[in-house]
Amino acid sequence: MTPAINSLKKHGIDFQVHKYEVDIHNADNYGQAVADALNVPHDHLFKTLLVSLNGDDKQLAVCIVPVSSTLNLKKAAKAHQAKSVNMAKTAFAERATGYVVGGISPFGQKNRLHFAVDESALNLDRMFVSAGKRGIQLELSPNHLLSLLNATRYELTND
Repeated sequence: MTPAINSLKKHGIDFQVHKYEVDIHNADNYGQAVADALNVPHDHLFKTLLVSLNGDDKQLAVCIVPVSSTLNLKKAAKAHQAKSVNMAKTAFAERATGYVVGGISPFGQKNRLHFAVDESALNLDRMFVSAGKRGIQLELSPNHLLSLLNATRYELTND
């Protein structure tokens, strides 16, 4: 069990756990390799990215975007009502969430952060996000994700 799975169970959220194997060192695009291992479309599997707000490494927020897309930093700044955002440094992201990069789940994080989810998730019946450990993904309704995280819906990608 991970904190993410425990959090979903605690809140009575309907979800499924999927296990996979991917060699992180031989994957050009880890997220897309995970989607391929699970045999799901790349736009159904979402990555959890941490950004630092306004140049402050300790002021973090979360963007959840499809692995098939690239986060647009200007759109992320607007979603988080910041003047600017940068990708968070690994050490700060791991410390804030309690997870390691490549396995950061939006659920069960150590600190409560502001979440923005790419609008494309709302076109799906089910989406996939990390369960908080490499090798495990969660499948759930985008509406449950938005509700539980109290997330902002926003266009976050270059697509």
